[in-house]
Amino acid sequence: MSTTVPSSGFTAPAPADSAEAPDTHKAHEAHRAHEVYEASDTHEAAAGGAYASAKSARSGADRTAPWGADPYANALRTGRGPLFLRRSDGWLLPLDVERWCSGAGSADLSALHRCEGPVLDIGCGPGRLVAELASLGHRALGIDVSEAAVARTRGLGGAALLRSVFEPLPGEGRWGTLLLLDGNIGIGGDPAALLDRATDLLGAGGLLIAETAPVDVDERVRVRLDDGRGGPDGRTAPATGHDGDAEPFPWARIGTPALLRYARAGGWRTADQWGAQGRTFVSLRRPVRERSARTSSQSAESANSAPVISSQLPK
Repeated sequence: MSTTVPSSGFTAPAPADSAEAPDTHKAHEAHRAHEVYEASDTHEAAAGGAYASAKSARSGADRTAPWGADPYANALRTGRGPLFLRRSDGWLLPLDVERWCSGAGSADLSALHRCEGPVLDIGCGPGRLVAELASLGHRALGIDVSEAAVARTRGLGGAALLRSVFEPLPGEGRWGTLLLLDGNIGIGGDPAALLDRATDLLGAGGLLIAETAPVDVDERVRVRLDDGRGGPDGRTAPATGHDGDAEPFPWARIGTPALLRYARAGGWRTADQWGAQGRTFVSLRRPVRERSARTSSQSAESANSAPVISSQLPK
């Protein structure tokens, strides 16, 4: 059940130009990590609905993405695969469900220890990063389009919302760090659009930490979720949900060189790049540029809204 709690409990990020909260408050914020940021849906729709619709159309992403399909939900429930992204030509990209459903590893920590201020984990999956950030004293929120992912994140004590990155979000223009790990730089199949959206979410000087493909690739594809079970003819069958074959959705695979090209074109500054346990990462500083009138208005509306609703998992 979802229950409303006072908005003073666990607030959205402070305006970007305000000072960080004293360290003495961090343990208290982490202790209350089960509380979930959420502005009024009606208010957010009025403030940014047109913008969110335009972004969703541009990227092909929305909250009904097939990550809610049974194979993904089943994998998160059991904590193991097999699970793949499957291209139309039959090529499969394995998804590391076991790692996602485990605790944060040393490669994850190499990214999390670079986080600054309040953190938004985009495509949080089963929530290991959000939970670890809370234990480190960060205010952290995960968003995901999968109900199973959000439920598992909350079950770990993390804060999470069922939301697409292209929908209105709490704290727009005030986040200190955005995370796009585990291949999530591919969300929407349009890295330039995703970077543009990240600019709107971060505060001035904010940090984007992204995991890139460990090879030099820049690929836009349409994929389906696949659990690896063969069809009647012995070939791999696409994943299916309640309504039959899952619809393909846009995805991108980009390596570090490609991401840096997109970042330079968008005015981002490279802060760092590194590797750990065979995984590759890049951190970028938000472009220094004036926000559009639309974004400034939306951020002001968001800042004035009551930002908190606590959500507890059903017992």
